[in-house]
Amino acid sequence: MRGDSLGIRRLQTPHKNLLPLKKSLLNLTGIIKQNTSTFIDSNGFPFIYEKTRWCKLKYYKIRKIEKKGIASILWLHGATTRHIIARPPHGEMKWAGVIHYNNDPWLLYEYAEIKFRDSRRKV
Repeated sequence: MRGDSLGIRRLQTPHKNLLPLKKSLLNLTGIIKQNTSTFIDSNGFPFIYEKTRWCKLKYYKIRKIEKKGIASILWLHGATTRHIIARPPHGEMKWAGVIHYNNDPWLLYEYAEIKFRDSRRKV
């Protein structure tokens, strides 16, 4: 079928009993948090994301959030990098969990109201 995206092609199909797409994942963090390994990209092509490496998950206190035009910058105490985020977290979220790849801060994983123990995640 013709169409630039999976959604357009699904609207054109004559089949009524399509498998419902229940979740929309917008970034790599969403894929890492899933328990499944098979996904469909925005062009409708299936792909397999296989988690192969364990990485540290460390929690940092949120120092400040700079609101910009269409995004915000998240600054953390004790972290050498800053993170660009689409939306600032709720006011009660005081901690941010960051995944470290090769001992370097890599990916913002989650926000938390309290500090959790540092752990590890498979990515």
